[in-house]
Amino acid sequence: MTVANPAGPSTSPSSRLRRARLASTSHPVLPGPSTSAVAIGAGIESDIAGVTLANAHLRLDVAPLLGGGVTRFDWRSDGNSVPIFRRCRHVTADTDPNELACYPLLPFSNRLGGGRFSVAGRVIDVPRNRAAEALPIHGDGWLAQWQVDAASDESVRLTLDRSDGKPYAYRAVQTYTLEGSTLAIALEIENVGRDALPFGLGIHPFLVRDDDTVLSAAAGGLWLSGDDWLPVRHVPVPPAWQFGVAYPLPGAVVNHAFTGWSGQATVAWPKRRLSLTVAANTDYYVLYTPPGETFFCFEPVDHPINAANLPGGATEHGMTLLARGARLRREFRFTVEPIGLRATATAGGRAKRQAHTDN
Repeated sequence: MTVANPAGPSTSPSSRLRRARLASTSHPVLPGPSTSAVAIGAGIESDIAGVTLANAHLRLDVAPLLGGGVTRFDWRSDGNSVPIFRRCRHVTADTDPNELACYPLLPFSNRLGGGRFSVAGRVIDVPRNRAAEALPIHGDGWLAQWQVDAASDESVRLTLDRSDGKPYAYRAVQTYTLEGSTLAIALEIENVGRDALPFGLGIHPFLVRDDDTVLSAAAGGLWLSGDDWLPVRHVPVPPAWQFGVAYPLPGAVVNHAFTGWSGQATVAWPKRRLSLTVAANTDYYVLYTPPGETFFCFEPVDHPINAANLPGGATEHGMTLLARGARLRREFRFTVEPIGLRATATAGGRAKRQAHTDN
């Protein structure tokens, strides 16, 4: 295994690009049962150093400097690569995080109402972190530059030091591992600040969406969002969004936090003859289905949107109050499997019936 360190500040972008292409040539990701490769710079045509992991079943590209996010996650079969997460087409220093294939959510998920919350009688102000957003969103891990701490044939460990962060001072570790046909992602965060604060974790994958894509992700209820995408009331899951069995994705926009999730979900792409099983040690997920797009977001999280300001407070809604030195860890697994013709026909039939109902 060869690992090329990212170029230093004095190295020109064109030089870094040549090094990246050289690394990709020296360590190509080739199809075959013996494939297992890691190279910093491989497969990314830009001046952003990346990490490529691959085995006989999967390929994963990670951009540490872009929020430690994923730029590509593919299923590999018979010499072909099939996207599971929507691919990031242009990976540069200016790439918007929402163009990535997946990114981490820490120290909280989604929007924070009013840019503040209260804990132990103290009001904690959280600054906006995106010019286009009226409220702070997703914490700051997805906007930070992570460091490669360790890399092996099928795993990479990234670290982030935000000890000087305000109001959240923390250190975080993110690990990506390929285990056969499973991508395992682990997130761990440590509070290094003076005061105890509520922390939460999650991930934000952009999954490929076809006309016949179906989702199975049973939940007990959901928080309906208002025009500002903040939750307004908790309700039982409406029939159209009851994903107890494989069911087509809604045609209209959905952007809500589902509660009482079992931590297990399945996505199926009948035309691609593939399925994805999602497993996480969290009780919530956020589903985002933008109309007309070729992706949707299924975000396993340990708390709903604006959890710190919901009735009862943050810890009543999944967040964990961490004292100085305390840690929180969450794990997420994505297992890709081929599906047979019978399962394909069943899922395709549900999609057609739903399309007829929507019309």
